[in-house]
Formats: sequence, structure tokens, C-alpha cells
Amino acid sequence: MVCSLVPALSAAAPAGATIVSEHVRPSREIDLSVKSFAMRNTVTVKVIPAKGVGPAPTLYLLNGAAGGEGGSSWFDKTDIRSFFADQHVNVVVPMGGAASYFTDWRHTDPKLGRQKWATFLTRELPATIDERFDGNGRNAIAGISMAGTSVFQLSLHAPRLYRALGSFSGCAQTSDPTGLAVVRMVVEGRGGGNTLNMWGPPGDPLWRDNDPYLHVDSFRGKSIYVSNGSGTPGRYDTIDGPGIGGNGSKLFDQVAVGAVIETATAECTRNLQRRMAERGVPATFHLYDGGTHSWPYWQDELHRAWPQFRAALAS
Repeated sequence: MVCSLVPALSAAAPAGATIVSEHVRPSREIDLSVKSFAMRNTVTVKVIPAKGVGPAPTLYLLNGAAGGEGGSSWFDKTDIRSFFADQHVNVVVPMGGAASYFTDWRHTDPKLGRQKWATFLTRELPATIDERFDGNGRNAIAGISMAGTSVFQLSLHAPRLYRALGSFSGCAQTSDPTGLAVVRMVVEGRGGGNTLNMWGPPGDPLWRDNDPYLHVDSFRGKSIYVSNGSGTPGRYDTIDGPGIGGNGSKLFDQVAVGAVIETATAECTRNLQRRMAERGVPATFHLYDGGTHSWPYWQDELHRAWPQFRAALAS
């Protein structure tokens, strides 16, 4: 429950993102309403301010295909409040963007609306966050599922913005048959949007331009952490597992649907691992046995990746 509403401070990025209001919650995080010129809309952005004094780096965490709606966000499903409570880092979670791939769409979509997420996340929001929360300009970004692809695409969009990239159960392919199928499953099957409005028809150069697999050399010099489960049921896929609460239907969905998705993203992750090894691009890969496409595993992976991110943000 929101405990206070405070007036917006003067925080504006040159590209047009402006904080119009703030809700400060008892758990210390702050809900910002950020007006985006590119999106022509107001976006909710949740922030855990850095602990301590002095300029701090920023870790952006992107939600998956649901865009954080319906209780499926980093704040709803993980322990980031307590995990980052004593860390000198601003943790920023943009809300919204369901089935958008957090990219700039070519056309406004009848179902999903105007999508200019790449511009908002790379050109508008960082300056606003740094001004309001005393950011030092050092950034990392991590995402799950759909956003496990987006973090690489955003780095292609803004090559100097992020020092570290984290992809948890993503598919870093978009333009080959497998990648096309995955993108269409998310955008059209889950979101009801039309990929023609995003990157045009298959074969359009935008599909290749946004394919991280084809551009791995662009990630050279960044701290990269990529992880994926095998897709077989793991230690959290039990009737008393996190988020299941004894609900057999939830467990069935996590094991059946989550296993299929995680098996598919595991293939993508292995492909990316081979490609980066061939090109000599250093990266940490954690391919673990067991594990479906679900939040408890992603919480573990954020914990595992954080020391690597922290080191990159400090250098």
C-alpha cells in the first residue's frame, strides 16, 4: 500500500523523459510516473534507491513477456527488496511492455499500441534516473525470458550504455526459423500483437539488425552472464515450491508449459555459447540441470550474477 505521494522533483532528460509523480512505499522503493516523449505515454518505473552516500551505479531489471503485469514482476516474484537493501546501487524496474521485446516498433500496433521502448530505456530514462538518484553513469541490465533477448538488443541500440548484461532463460536469436518462431509466439501468440508492425515481414533487415546471435562481436568488452535450465523439473517444481502453494494446477502449468519453453530457450542459449566461443567473446554461461521457465530459478541466477555485475560497475 502506498504510504505517501510526494511532488515530482525536477528531473528531465534531454530526450523528453520527465518524472511527473512519485509514490514512496514503506519498503523503501519508489514508484515513479515517467512521461516519455518517445512513447507518448506515462510509464511506471519502480526504483530501489542505493544505500549509502555518493554517486551510485544503476542496475536495470526487465520483466518478461507479461511486462510485470498480473503479479509477474521482479518485485512480486523475487527477493530484490531484501537482497539489494544494503547495496550501493540503484535498482530500476520499468513496468509495462508486455510482448513488446522492449524494442522500437516500426508502426503503432492496434493491440499493443505505440512501442518505443528502446528509445525510452536507452535515451530517455537513464539520464532521468541518474539526475534523480545521483547515478554515476555506470549501468548494467538484466532480463528474464523475452527480456533475456532484449538486454542484448538494447546494448546493440546503445553500445556504450551498459557495462554488464544478464540474460536468464532468453533466446538470443530472432532472424532464423527458430528465432522467428519464438518471437511470433511471444508477440502474436501471447500478446495478440502483429510482428509486421514491429520489424516488418520475415526477411526485413530489422529482424537481422535485432538478432544478437549475428552481432556477438558487438558485446566484446562487456561483462556478460547468461543462464538457462535444462527444462526438466528441478528443485522448485514441487507442490510446496515457491509460488505453487499446494496448487496442483499451478504446478502442472509450471512443469508442463514451463518445461517446454525452457527446453527451447536452452537450445538458443547453447547456440549463443558456441557462437561466442567461436568468436572469442568472453562470457559467463551457467547451464544448470533441472529447472523450468519460472521465477525461483531466475532469483537464484540474479544472486549468482550479482557479484560479476557489481565488479563491472565498480571498474
